[in-house]
Amino acid sequence: MKIAIFSDTHGNHTLLARAFDLAGDVDHIFHLGDDTDDAIFLELLCGKTVIKVLGNCDFSTDSPRESLLSLEGMKFLLTHGDRYGVKGGLDKLTTRAAEEKADAVFYGHTHVPTVTTIDGILYVNPGCLKRGFSKPSFALLSLENGTLSASIVPVTPLQD
Repeated sequence: MKIAIFSDTHGNHTLLARAFDLAGDVDHIFHLGDDTDDAIFLELLCGKTVIKVLGNCDFSTDSPRESLLSLEGMKFLLTHGDRYGVKGGLDKLTTRAAEEKADAVFYGHTHVPTVTTIDGILYVNPGCLKRGFSKPSFALLSLENGTLSASIVPVTPLQD
């Protein structure tokens, strides 16, 4: 299974569409907030449901602030991360992940792409696709035979 993970797109539909093309054929799509309207744009673009959570810049109430889901026996925690103070570190988020017995956690907010493992839990921040950001990126997650792996995919910034 292959999952594309986007966050902090902040209305940049052109770069989001380019990133989605780079992702190739994916089974699932996650959007971790800031701007969930972009997730709706992506749903229209690709014809697939995008699993989305609200970020600190989202004002809709149509999506949750956090989501737990299981795929192929693995438990995933999706959050924007601002409520866990991720700009100051992952301590609160690691506590939450342990409480939920998550296998992987996907978060945004910092705009810093990260793939790390803490206490056996995979943490992935896909970075951002915000207009004007010098190093836009997203993440691809692979789940094969019970093994998770993730990579950060750079996206060439658009020339304004």
